[in-house]
Amino acid sequence: MPPSDESKSGPLTAPLESWGALWIRVLELVGGVSYLLLDVVGWLLLGAFSKRVRLGRTAMVTQMVRVGVRSIGIVMLVCGCIGFILALQMQPPLADFGQTDKIANIIGVAIFRELGPLVAAIVLAGFAGASIAAEIGTMVVGEEIEALEAHALNPIRFLVVPRVVATTLSLIMLTVIGDITAVFFGGLMTINFLGVPYELYKANTLEQVVINDFLTGLIKAAVFGVILSAIACYNGLRVTGGAAGVGRATTDTVVQTIVSVIVADLLFTMIFYSLGWT
Repeated sequence: MPPSDESKSGPLTAPLESWGALWIRVLELVGGVSYLLLDVVGWLLLGAFSKRVRLGRTAMVTQMVRVGVRSIGIVMLVCGCIGFILALQMQPPLADFGQTDKIANIIGVAIFRELGPLVAAIVLAGFAGASIAAEIGTMVVGEEIEALEAHALNPIRFLVVPRVVATTLSLIMLTVIGDITAVFFGGLMTINFLGVPYELYKANTLEQVVINDFLTGLIKAAVFGVILSAIACYNGLRVTGGAAGVGRATTDTVVQTIVSVIVADLLFTMIFYSLGWT
C-alpha cells in the first residue's frame, strides 16, 4: 500500500510546508492587489485624459460619505483617548526630570508622524474595509458582477475605482481630524490636570512639530488608504462559496489590511529616517 499524505509530512517538513503555504498566500495577495491597482491607475488616467471615459463623481462622493464622513466620530473618539493616554503615561517619567512641559513635544511628534495616520487606518479597516469587501462579495455571490460584464460595463471602473479614490481621500482627511483631536485632548489633559500652562503647551507644540511631520503623516495616510481599499476590493472580487465566502473575505480584509498597514508604516519610517525627515 502506498504511503498516505499524512505519512509524508514528518515533524521536520510540516513547519516548512506551513511557511511555504503562508508565503505563497502572501505573494498571491501582493500580486493580485498590484494587478488590481494597475488596472485602477489605468482607468484613472483614461478618465483624466479621455473625454469618452467618465468615472462617476457621484459614486465617489457617495463612497466618501459612506466611508469617510460616517467614520469621523469614531476616529475622533479613538484619537482623543490616545491623546489623554499619552499625556498621562508620559507625566511620571518626565516629572522625575522636571520636564513635564515636554509632554507637548512627545504628543505632537507621536501623533503627527505615527499614531494619527496609523490609528485612522486601523479604524477605517474595521469600519469601511470589511464593509467594502462584504458589499462587493455579495455582488459576486448574487452574480451582479457577471451582469455588469454582460452589459459591457467594467466592474473595476464602476465598482473599484470610486472606492479606492474615496477611501484614500477620506483617510487623508480623517488623519488631519485625528491629529487635531489627539493634540487638543492631550493638551486639555496636560493643561487642566497636569498643571502645564496653555501658552507653554502651545509654544512647545509649535516648536517641536515641523511641516515634515505633518506631510509624512499625510503621505502615510494616502498610501494606507490605497492599501486598505485595494485589499478590500480584491478580497470582495474573489469571493467564492456563498455567504461563508463573504464572511471569510471580510475577516481576511481586516487582518490583511492591519498587517499590511503596519508593515508599510515600518518601511516608511525607515525611509524617512534615512532621509533625515524624523
